[in-house]
Amino acid sequence: MTHYLDFEKPLAEIEGKAEELRAMARGNEDMDIEDEAAALDRKADALLKDLYKKLTPWRKCQVARHPNRPHCKDYIEALFTEYTPLAGDRGFSDDHAVMGGLARFNDRPVVVIGHEKGHDTESRIHRNFGMARPEGYRKAVRLMDMADRFNLPVVSLVDTPGAYPGKGAEERGQSEAIARSTEKCLQIGVPLVSVVIGEGGSGGAVAFATANRLAMLEHSVYSVISPEGCASILWKDSEKMREAAEALRLTAQDLYQLGVSDRIIPEPMGGAHRDRKKTITAVGNTIAAMLSELNDMTREDLIRNRRAKFLSMGSKGLAA
Repeated sequence: MTHYLDFEKPLAEIEGKAEELRAMARGNEDMDIEDEAAALDRKADALLKDLYKKLTPWRKCQVARHPNRPHCKDYIEALFTEYTPLAGDRGFSDDHAVMGGLARFNDRPVVVIGHEKGHDTESRIHRNFGMARPEGYRKAVRLMDMADRFNLPVVSLVDTPGAYPGKGAEERGQSEAIARSTEKCLQIGVPLVSVVIGEGGSGGAVAFATANRLAMLEHSVYSVISPEGCASILWKDSEKMREAAEALRLTAQDLYQLGVSDRIIPEPMGGAHRDRKKTITAVGNTIAAMLSELNDMTREDLIRNRRAKFLSMGSKGLAA
């Protein structure tokens, strides 16, 4: 079943009418409705292009959160082979919001880490909606340590509204765990590439995305706080999220201009969820290209490159 966002309601009506006509024709072989349905399809295509021609930052947030977007699990299943997950942090438990393990990418051994939101009510609850607890970040540190020890590149897939802010997470050292994961990203002497595939929320995302190369899908977002959270703090009104989204400069295009993101990966018209296979292929090609750029760097060069990237962050946009 197609899920339509608020601003896509006119599109839903047109595509719904086309589907109704085809459903009627399936029940009555004498009906010839193909010309009328095709005309509706053309109208829907034109409207889709118009809607997505220039999305506002808030609408990009909505697209980035679309429940049918490909998630971490989809990318791992499609792009990686021989995936062997690692579970637990050797201290408390396993965090199902974080997937990670050993795998092969284009037949090259790698370590892959990512946030997984889930695809239905049951799996979203199981995955805590992609909001990692301290044990998730400590699992990521374990994986990055392993990658560094065995000289394996690290690929991270970012898709989280932020780290889980619950009482238990705070009691178990949420802030320290995020800081340790970010620190580990800066310390490892192997290539580290990251892709924001949906939401990149605050420190929960930075802990995986402090990489040599960072790519963002065209309609993904990456910010220090959600628009709703920002609006609640600045205006004491979460309904001001549209204004907050504008102010945060959280789109892939903004972050490319600021030098935070190194690449923007084009999405199919209407968003990644409209052609999941094409999106996943594009992400795979980008990961391969980013890893290729880092192939000839020494351990020292990789660490120096990563640190320099973050020390200079923001200067590109300021200079402009």
